[in-house]
Amino acid sequence: MKVLSNPIVLRLMFALLVSGFACLVAIVLIRRMRRKFMEAGSFEDARPQPEQFPMHAYNAVIQQLKQQKHEMATAQQAERRRAKTSENISAAVLSRLPSGVMFFSANGLVRQANTAARQILGFATLTGMSADQIFRDATLAPSAGQPSRLTAAIETALRGEVPARGLQTHYVGPAGEHRMLDITMTPVHAPGGDILGAACLINDKTEMAEIQQEQELRGEVSAEMALALRNSVTTISGYARRLASGRDPEQTRRLAEDIILEAAHLDRTLGGFLAGSGNPRHAAEA
Repeated sequence: MKVLSNPIVLRLMFALLVSGFACLVAIVLIRRMRRKFMEAGSFEDARPQPEQFPMHAYNAVIQQLKQQKHEMATAQQAERRRAKTSENISAAVLSRLPSGVMFFSANGLVRQANTAARQILGFATLTGMSADQIFRDATLAPSAGQPSRLTAAIETALRGEVPARGLQTHYVGPAGEHRMLDITMTPVHAPGGDILGAACLINDKTEMAEIQQEQELRGEVSAEMALALRNSVTTISGYARRLASGRDPEQTRRLAEDIILEAAHLDRTLGGFLAGSGNPRHAAEA
């Protein structure tokens, strides 16, 4: 008891108690600070490092470019399919047309020609040929304001001038066949106004020209036939009047023979006209 009542011992015990409490407080503070440091370190580790940002952005851009490239390729394929379909439809339509259609590019060469154009002009292929090679010395029917040669009309259309319609030309094919052609030349312009070439529409008027010629010849033959019939009827009528007024038996016999001969001539003329009705030229010769 004396020891506990000693002031020095009491001071030592108080100092020991204070130091123990200080140690306890220090341990608690150290643990809290350590926990905070650990939490802060884990948060920093979870965040992406600055040097990682460029790689992420690069990958995102690459993926976007790939997607755009794929979409562009798909759109180009669709456009090519539409263009091919349109080209096939145009080619099918042109191939079924009875009229010949050619397209001369700006350099004066045929770029496209349908089946009718090849058949009318007598060539197995027209692609790559010039107007001089195709039409050579083909001339045009006289017309006001139009050139005299077909190749000159095509050159005019290729310069982008006004369309030339109803050009009548006599054409001689590579095999020597003769045709009457009706040609229309139309310049073709781009949306910007530049000349792309000229379209050539060809109609074969040979059969129509032959029919017209036959009709004209038939009209001439009909006029000649009418004149021949009139002359024969007049002659026979004259012989009949003389026969009616005659008293001489010999004269009567001669007039009767003349009437018979004129009637026979008239019969031959009519027979030749009827037999040659399908060929007016033959009827005219008869």
